[in-house]
Formats: sequence, C-alpha cells, structure tokens
Amino acid sequence: MQRFLVAIGLLCLLGCHAAGAAGFQWAAAPDTDGPPLQIAIWYPSGSTTTRTTIGPFDMGVAMNGTLSAGRHPMIVMSHGTGGMALNSFDTAEALADAGFVVVAITHTGDNSRDHSVSFTRRNFVDRPRHVTRTIDFMLRTWSGRGSIDQGRIGIFGHSAGGATALIAIGGVADTSRVMTFCQTKPDDWGCRHIAQRSPVTAETISAPISGLDTRIKAAVVAAPALAVAFQPDGLTGIKVPVQLWVGAEDDIVRDAALIRPLLPSPPNYHLVPHAGHFAYLAPCDAAMRESAPEICGDPEDFERTGFLRDFQRSVIAFYQQNLK
Repeated sequence: MQRFLVAIGLLCLLGCHAAGAAGFQWAAAPDTDGPPLQIAIWYPSGSTTTRTTIGPFDMGVAMNGTLSAGRHPMIVMSHGTGGMALNSFDTAEALADAGFVVVAITHTGDNSRDHSVSFTRRNFVDRPRHVTRTIDFMLRTWSGRGSIDQGRIGIFGHSAGGATALIAIGGVADTSRVMTFCQTKPDDWGCRHIAQRSPVTAETISAPISGLDTRIKAAVVAAPALAVAFQPDGLTGIKVPVQLWVGAEDDIVRDAALIRPLLPSPPNYHLVPHAGHFAYLAPCDAAMRESAPEICGDPEDFERTGFLRDFQRSVIAFYQQNLK
C-alpha cells in the first residue's frame, strides 16, 4: 500500500494539478463622455468557487476571490446589440481558468435594458471608446492592475461587438455604405431594425468611424456585424492577428464571411457547420429559453454545448499563441 501511495504521489508531481478557478467581481469604469460603464471581471484565483446566480446566469466562480499571483494577459469582451457583459460568461470563465484576466463591458445605450442608441451610427462611435475607457480603468485603477501584463491585451467581440473589435484594432467603418446597402436590401435583419430606429439623416452619413487602441495585440471576432461598412478598404489598417468565426447558417449577419478577404493578413478562419448567429453565447437554461428564445435557439443538427468546448479551446490557444 505504501508503495502504491508513493507511486500515486509521483504521478501527481508529474501531471496532477488543481483545476483552474475563476474569481469574479463587478466594477464601474469611468467614461468622461457618458455614464460609468458597468463591467464584469473574471480572473485567475486560488479561492474556492461556488455555484452562484449572477444576473440571469448560474456561474461557478469565487465572488471577489483572491487574484492569483503573477502577470496575466487581459481580454476585453464586447457583446452584441441588446446584450450584456455576462453573455459569454462561460468563455470568460474558461479564459480565467487558463490564466487570463477578462473584462466584459455592458455598452451604454445598447444593452438588454437600454436600447437608446441600438442600430444607430452613434452606437459604433461610442463602443470603441468604451473599450479604451475600460482598458484605462483596468490598467490604472483596478485593484489588480499590477498583475496585468500591459503588453498582452486582446479583445473578443460577437456581432456588434465583433464590429467594435475590428474598429478598436484599426478598422474604419463607413456607415453611409450601410444605408446604401439597406436601400437595396430592406428585408435584411439589421436593415429592418435600422429602418425602425434610424431614418437616413446627416448623422448617419457623416465621417467614417475609427477608434484604434494600439494596446490591443490580438482579436477574436465572432459573427461580426457591419461587414458592408468596412468595404472595400476599411480593414487595411489592421496590423494584429485576428481569429474569425462565421456560422454557416447565420441568418442575422449573413455577410460576416466578407470580412475574411478584407483583412490585410489571412485570419485564423473558422466556418462553423450548422451554426447560427448566437452559437457563441453561453447555453441557455429553461428560464432563459422562455425569456429570450431568439438567442437560445440553434439550427437543427447543431449542439451548442459541445461546440463551445471546442470553441473555447481554440480561442484560448489563439490568444496564448499571439499574446506572447
């Protein structure tokens, strides 16, 4: 028996380790051009995790747990239109378990409770600024700022958040092209919402939108909106590596694949069979399926939970390779 226990001990020295744990806390990042930004922060922690209901989700985190020692890369998350900071909490937890600090923004004016600038040009003027203000807060003010490796910052964006990420890494969006597109494709999902909220005015055809933050060194972009706004040369200023995810059955953002040839360097590209627009969001429980059926449904022959495990592994590997 003693020999057996010694053998087990040696094996553990070689390969056994405690499972990664994610600490979690809420914070507010000041925005000099708007109200404070509500942000959610996940981070590597050695504290004990518990199942905790946070917003509409059940998470396995250590609330306000102790931040693990060391220097950690940081990922900024930008949600889609009408979303919230917690939409991709499972991916944030996976990143924190892998050693990343993750900060997700609830975008003022375009979230689950406030639609005041949704489907307007102003939304995409404000969003890149929100990213920059959040990075400023995390590096200058957050209690764990000393643990963030300022040379290893990435961004993760879904849908409108994907467009936000592209602008934040050097893309330039021309919203006048969106209005022209919508005049020829009025039945497009986004165009229908724009028509309800944002008639063609001088505001919608003013200067192209930019918001480069040179601190961001890599981007994961899933189902990006506004592809037409970046044509033909709106992405030529992007100098950092991009991982691009496109769902083969995305009927909300149907032109996301057009981003691929616009990037100056070939992205790490994933065309996901059978995937719809919301494949990248955390799986829904029964309550979420009842309250938000649009984001919970998937095309036939697509299994979100299994896909997300592979998706998260790919995302983590991409950041680890490109945030050296």
